Amino acid sequence: MIPGDLTTRLAEPGPLIMGVLNVTPDSFSDGGCYVTVDAAVERALAMAAAGAAIIDVGAESTRPGSQPVPPEEQLRRSLAVIRALRAALPANVTISIDTRSVAVARAALTAGAGMLNDISAGAEAGMLQLAAEHGVPICLMHMQGTPQTMQETPRYADVVAEVLAALCARVTAAVMAGVPRAHCLIDPGIGFGKTRAHNLTLLAALPLFVAEGCPVLLGTSRKRFMGAICQETDPGQLLGATCATTALGTAAGVKVFRVHDVQANRQAAEVAFAIAEAGTERRG
Repeated sequence: MIPGDLTTRLAEPGPLIMGVLNVTPDSFSDGGCYVTVDAAVERALAMAAAGAAIIDVGAESTRPGSQPVPPEEQLRRSLAVIRALRAALPANVTISIDTRSVAVARAALTAGAGMLNDISAGAEAGMLQLAAEHGVPICLMHMQGTPQTMQETPRYADVVAEVLAALCARVTAAVMAGVPRAHCLIDPGIGFGKTRAHNLTLLAALPLFVAEGCPVLLGTSRKRFMGAICQETDPGQLLGATCATTALGTAAGVKVFRVHDVQANRQAAEVAFAIAEAGTERRG
């Protein structure tokens, strides 16, 4: 069995929390906080204790305007952390590697990761085949442009239809590469080549993404578009805003929430799920 095997939990009812663990010096919210192995392990253990089912390790910042990080540097930042996490975390906690690089993904899986999280939706040749070969889930995210350019002039005729169609196409490609459809998570890519209006429209349309039948992953944690709504410039002060999207996403049927603040978002998801379940029982 894959350490931290996630496939069974994806099929069970109820939301899952993915804790963000950036081992980068320059991520938008927590860059430089967890660059040592000891600090990263301490943070991951705290998130697992707070209820995270998945720890998402990222060694390349993909904030707007960020530059690509070579695979060699991503590996230097992440591999020792992943090995230490696999030794320290409970067996039922999955380690995810957040990368666009097949070389990084392959090494991470060997080191103990059990999930791939790819903001390019498996664009690099071999990524989808790698997920199939190892039998691990892969998250396919939508992004218009690249991290360097994505927020310059995002444009859509119909943002929901276009993002949904692009994600469905990538799921089809993954299935053709041998990835079971149930292992394909889809992420609308909030903040990745979208304006505030695009982000809000996509959030309002989450039931349409859920209706496609793949587990939906949502990543809104501490994002700038919410700060603009709340007149808040410090990403760390957007916990309430993030929890609002987690609760609404849970009600829509979203399966996984990628967040920095695990405990509060787990509570928001659990309460929202209980309310949704009560409504279903009453209607039934």
